[in-house]
Amino acid sequence: MRKMNRDSDTPELAADGARRSAGVLITGAGGEVGHGLIKALHARGHRQIVALDLRELPAEMRSCCREVFVGDICDAALLGRMMARYEITEVYHLAALLSTRSEFVPETAHNVNVDGTIHLLRLAHEQARSHGHTVKFIYPSSVAAYGLPDLETKQQAGAVHEDQHLRPTTMYGCNKLSCEHLGRYYARHYRQLAQDAVEGLLDFRCVRYPGLISSETLPSGGTSDFGPEMVHAAAAGRAYQCFVRPDTRIPFMMMPKAIEATLQLAAAPAGQLTRCVYNISSFSASAGEIAELVREHFPDAEIEFVPDVQRQQIVDSWPADVDCSQAQRDWGFEPGAGMREAFGETLIPAIRARYGGAGASVMV
Repeated sequence: MRKMNRDSDTPELAADGARRSAGVLITGAGGEVGHGLIKALHARGHRQIVALDLRELPAEMRSCCREVFVGDICDAALLGRMMARYEITEVYHLAALLSTRSEFVPETAHNVNVDGTIHLLRLAHEQARSHGHTVKFIYPSSVAAYGLPDLETKQQAGAVHEDQHLRPTTMYGCNKLSCEHLGRYYARHYRQLAQDAVEGLLDFRCVRYPGLISSETLPSGGTSDFGPEMVHAAAAGRAYQCFVRPDTRIPFMMMPKAIEATLQLAAAPAGQLTRCVYNISSFSASAGEIAELVREHFPDAEIEFVPDVQRQQIVDSWPADVDCSQAQRDWGFEPGAGMREAFGETLIPAIRARYGGAGASVMV
């Protein structure tokens, strides 16, 4: 396998003979992580953002992009047209079928989450080969990639390291873990027996998100939405039946901090990184602790715990906390706001002020 000569190749031409424009590709751009990344990259001076989503983006987002493509991540022809028009230097691959829906259509989830990622990894590899520069591929994974066998193990495990307890029990978790391995393969071993194989074409970096809490969108019924759902119900004066036990604990992070951390990992010098996959989190909280905090702000809140067996089993298989020390050492990650600050200073005031419009959600 030979190493890439970064100065020997020149960019290919587009179909019309013109030189292709450089671009940063964001798939799944219509979601809140996508919106956050587009805004943040644009604010940092990026004017060559190429966005892909199943639906047209809002005008505010479109104005921050060089071009927006509407279509499916599994549409190989569409991906090919994008790559023919642009020299993609960096990819943020957010497009995915999320955890709850994936359990109803697991085969479709695999097609979107895994096959779509393989198409994009291959095309990114081809892009790097064509223009002679490494393509950076940023992949958000999830705490769902973990799978602890029982509550005793979960309690004893404490903060779980990136390489521990990787036996996910959901299709979404299986998909995420599979794509982590695929990214490592495409970055380090792709076509390793081919005579024309080249090293260093893909720089794959993965960040494992905890439950992401947003103050701008409504809960969507996700597997870890019990926290913001409590706040919404209390603010609306509705009784709330929590679908997990009060002792149920998982790691969380506010959405803006997740965007910041993702960009921080993307910007880190490659020589500082000792692994492909990194945990990030801000705080670990139980459903009972969140309920107590909600009652402090809404004394009349009616919260009852009525666990749903299937959803409870899924959340029980996720770690109570994750070890973020590798991210802290390698690229200076800082956890940010704790639970009381995140809820008391950001989430609850936002829902009080804006309830009936945008609210809060957790995405896993």
